[in-house]
Amino acid sequence: MKKLEEYVRSIPDFPEKGIIFRDVTSVLQDANGLHLAIETMQDLVKDLDVDVIAGPESRGFIFGTPIAYNMHKPFVLIRKKGKLPCETVSIDYALEYGTATIEMHKDSIKPGQKVLIVDDLIATGGTTKAMIDLVESLGGEVVGIVVLMELAGLEGRKKIEGYRLDSAIVYPGK
Repeated sequence: MKKLEEYVRSIPDFPEKGIIFRDVTSVLQDANGLHLAIETMQDLVKDLDVDVIAGPESRGFIFGTPIAYNMHKPFVLIRKKGKLPCETVSIDYALEYGTATIEMHKDSIKPGQKVLIVDDLIATGGTTKAMIDLVESLGGEVVGIVVLMELAGLEGRKKIEGYRLDSAIVYPGK
């Protein structure tokens, strides 16, 4: 059986020279790769006591929903602004070039619920920190974050110090 890292396609000089793009689509396009990714991520957090799984569009949906299903937990959507039909809470956060806004339904997390955030990647940590702040604004407690890939060279862990982060694959560079 292949190792999880072998399913990730690395594309040099994309989107710009000197960057190695870690392509998650090659994991998703292979049934064995997808199965291994879900199992590996779920195994990393099997000791956590969680009430709710949350994930951002779109790749957090892809990995978070099957983990929620397997753990028999609800899955909560974290979306870009304007995509949710009911009353929402939102947070603005900085990107490398500009800002973005994410939001959740106001009733999606109850005060005191233990939340696991699932995503495909942590790089600089900005989006992850925004998701933590959003969950906490609703009274939820983030008990863990699990990602398929971590770009350790971008030091995203520093932005979320004090929170448990589990990564299925850790790449040392950017």
